[in-house]
Amino acid sequence: MTYSIKHLFHIKAAREKVFEAISTINGLSNWWTKETSGDASLNGTIVFRFGPHGGFDMKVSEYIKNEKITWTCVESSHGWKGHFFTFILDENDGKTRVRFSHDGYESQDDGYAGVNFSWGRYMESLRQLCQTGKGEAFGSEGHRK
Repeated sequence: MTYSIKHLFHIKAAREKVFEAISTINGLSNWWTKETSGDASLNGTIVFRFGPHGGFDMKVSEYIKNEKITWTCVESSHGWKGHFFTFILDENDGKTRVRFSHDGYESQDDGYAGVNFSWGRYMESLRQLCQTGKGEAFGSEGHRK
């Protein structure tokens, strides 16, 4: 049995803008980590680094423009290899509804709980980027350590 981290929230921005933030190197580097590089197209690999904390290499395994993106972790310094990360977007009440999931945990231990909290912070960073133009990516001035 595996466990998933799930977040559901709304962003007051067009779905196209939110999709750009989750599907381009520039967008990702402005809400998750400044140290983002690679190829964000279907079957490409995105490299995410968090300074001395290591990072992850994610293969873009599904890409439906303005609707859905899935990454498969292919390298990780945090035990995420083989985990899946999915963003599903739709419109709801004049906003973009985001359904995010991080799938692949074998237990709901302290590591799971800590990552769940961090994802919540980064989802808020994504919302702020899309609504105000400024996120709190790791390595940015506004990032809380």
